[in-house]
Amino acid sequence: MASDEVANGPGGGSVRVDVWIWSVRLTKTRAQAAAACKAGHVRVGGERVKPAQALKAGDELRLFHAGRERIVVVSRIIRKRVGAPAAAECYVDKSPPPPPREFVAPVAIRDRGAGRPTKRDRREMERLQGPRPTAG
Repeated sequence: MASDEVANGPGGGSVRVDVWIWSVRLTKTRAQAAAACKAGHVRVGGERVKPAQALKAGDELRLFHAGRERIVVVSRIIRKRVGAPAAAECYVDKSPPPPPREFVAPVAIRDRGAGRPTKRDRREMERLQGPRPTAG
């Protein structure tokens, strides 16, 4: 990696949270990373952060994205997006394993042309899906 991609020295040891999340491939785009920060789905050290918050090595980052919570400890700061093998070396993943496929909630399928679901239909769909996870 080039020297401008990695910040390991005492002077250059921080980077924006949204840039780092995108660089290590926790989100597909930087816009998704910034939106997650703005929505309160990103926490550093237990505190909600804005996209421009400085992130440094050793910080614990919690990201709720794509239906699951990721818990990672920053081991290296990078500023540029890198390949998946190099990105995996930049953090220690402490996330719980994703739920098995058989425990994933069934998707409510409605007949084409059935119209808008009634209140009763909506409540039935929510009951089948179970409680929604909160990002708090």
